[in-house]
Amino acid sequence: MMATEVLNKPSNSTIRKHAPRYRVLLHNDDFNSMEHVVQTLIQTVAGMTQPQAVDIMMEAHFNGMSLVITCELEHAEFYCETLRSHGLSSTIEPDE
Repeated sequence: MMATEVLNKPSNSTIRKHAPRYRVLLHNDDFNSMEHVVQTLIQTVAGMTQPQAVDIMMEAHFNGMSLVITCELEHAEFYCETLRSHGLSSTIEPDE
């Protein structure tokens, strides 16, 4: 009978906490060409289209900063480092 009682209890493994998410931000700068920023975004973020990259670049250009993607920390750090390695200004912050 003991085994039956255990089986009827809800399993804790089904209650998954989502991994905390982070925002990858692109900051405007005065030295990278718009074309370079767009190409870097497309090459860095899988599945990003040219129109999406242009929108992100233009938002950073006019507002000083734009959201590139929201994802788990490991991916966010990778995107941020990759953008920086191409000379772009990028930071990450928790997605509250």
